[in-house]
Amino acid sequence: MAARTSPTERQKRVGAELYKMRVAAGVSAESVASLLGVDRGKISNMERGLRPISSDRLRSWACHCDRSDEAYIAALTKMAQPESPGWWERYRGVLPGGLLDIAELEGHAARLRTAHTVHIPGLLQTVDHARAIFEVAVPPLPKREFELRMAHRVERQRILMREDPPEFHCIVHEAALRMQFGGRVVVRNQLKHLMQMSELSNITLLVLPVASGAFPGSGQTLVYAEGAVADLDTVQIDSTHGPEFVYGEAQLAKYRDQLDWMERLSLDPGASRKFIHDLVRQL
Repeated sequence: MAARTSPTERQKRVGAELYKMRVAAGVSAESVASLLGVDRGKISNMERGLRPISSDRLRSWACHCDRSDEAYIAALTKMAQPESPGWWERYRGVLPGGLLDIAELEGHAARLRTAHTVHIPGLLQTVDHARAIFEVAVPPLPKREFELRMAHRVERQRILMREDPPEFHCIVHEAALRMQFGGRVVVRNQLKHLMQMSELSNITLLVLPVASGAFPGSGQTLVYAEGAVADLDTVQIDSTHGPEFVYGEAQLAKYRDQLDWMERLSLDPGASRKFIHDLVRQL
């Protein structure tokens, strides 16, 4: 199998899991290389996501490292295998890779838990609201990239309406609901859209009121994507330099606790819809 030059975040994750498995078992890279019949450099490339690994070799790797959790091994094997290009691949080379990694993460997640304090969740934004967000990018987006980002945003949203949609559980702070991006008409339509989408069976929308007080975290957008098994969960955090992806055990536990805490402070789904409805009436 040929080496990659720019692995996706998903491919990097497979490599990270191979590395974690080997180090946890105290097995040397040379030992794995001997087992698979390859040179030491190829093992390094596999662990960096630069070189793919076959199903048979992955299972041999796991056995050599005494990893016997079949659910985990099966999920990792599936994650490692080539598949038909996702829709996001059409944007490869014309949009930042991080945006494609977000779409790929969402597309494979079994469940998404999110928290937003300033912005409406991207998967629930109206076209006009998204346009108002992209218009204030620094530096300003070139016209072509602006339109490509808009098209990419709309395509991302389709996962919530597909035949087997992921469960989408989002916490939206009152501050995000009151931000008047695009003006009062845009905000009113956006809030109405939130209420409409929250009626879908796979979407749970919770409002975190200002009156609830302090909550943990630095306030950045947080997405917790659950994988086929808990060991393959991933957290994506927004930053001014692009998305960041973390999946260390301690980090995953911290962000689960953070989301649980915020959820306890939030209104229930019915009260959240009423809260948003009242905001619409004020506009």
